[in-house]
Amino acid sequence: MLLAIHVGVASCLLGAEGNDPFVKIEPPALIGRWDLTVKDGEQVYPSWLEISLSGYRTLVGRYVGQFGSARPIAQIQFDAKAGAFAFSLPPQWEKRTSDILFEGRLQDEGLVGMTTNDAGQPVSWTAVRAPALGDQPEGKVRWGKRIRLFNGKDLTNWGVRHPDLPNGWVVQDGHLINERPGNDLVSIQSFGDFKLNVEFVYPAGSNSGLYLRGRHEIQIEDNYGMSPDSHLIGGVYGFLTPHLNAARKAGEWQEMELTLIGQQLTLKFNGVEIISKQNIPGITGGALDSREGQPGPLMIQGDHGPIRFRKVDLTPAR
Repeated sequence: MLLAIHVGVASCLLGAEGNDPFVKIEPPALIGRWDLTVKDGEQVYPSWLEISLSGYRTLVGRYVGQFGSARPIAQIQFDAKAGAFAFSLPPQWEKRTSDILFEGRLQDEGLVGMTTNDAGQPVSWTAVRAPALGDQPEGKVRWGKRIRLFNGKDLTNWGVRHPDLPNGWVVQDGHLINERPGNDLVSIQSFGDFKLNVEFVYPAGSNSGLYLRGRHEIQIEDNYGMSPDSHLIGGVYGFLTPHLNAARKAGEWQEMELTLIGQQLTLKFNGVEIISKQNIPGITGGALDSREGQPGPLMIQGDHGPIRFRKVDLTPAR
């Protein structure tokens, strides 16, 4: 029964020593970051989980679902003998009013478990430990030749995320335009480490994003003059907050330059460095998959609002 281990289980480790906040215990093997794959009927989608120790005996964490951003887990119930854990979360962008129930257990080198979908029905998931991608100094990376992912003429180099849905992306007057929002644009090529230079403009109130390797969203939104936030323009959605908001007003061309090496991101917005060599903890909501150790495509979010690009240049590492 889902979340059965909540009953009669201490908030962390069992045993008398687990009740003493000043007695240090051996950290459970499930501590760390995990890349999840959730199977809901015919649908398969990625997710992400981080479990950490607060003090000596309390497990806490962060969770990223199919949509939205990383949300905090205030407490994780844990049965040390069974290697099983459970927690619940209120909905964020899910179309439900009840809490999301989540349980899992250690299995070999990974995790397996159950959660609940929007209908409240149980669905299964599996997880592998997220890789620790080595971050080498940029000066030691050998860069290849620049690729004009957008050639200014047509959609060569691109496909769509959902082939069964209309493609609202068109090329007009040398610009790549999301004319009818509804489908994400995905590069045919995949990349590991790379540099990216894009120039774009959006109307008032619009919203888009760039998914690095198809997994980590850099938010693009009409947030001129607002205080920096990880959910607003220039942020890695729900994870990394820019040093400042360097966005111009809607209707003005903006430029973004970034370097992604392993998990480490440096981002310039309109010539101002707003994220400096910060590690991206995990995938963001809406990611293509959770295979963080593998190269992935560049994805432009197209299901929110209109946007147009006049430059999308990428330089891959050799």
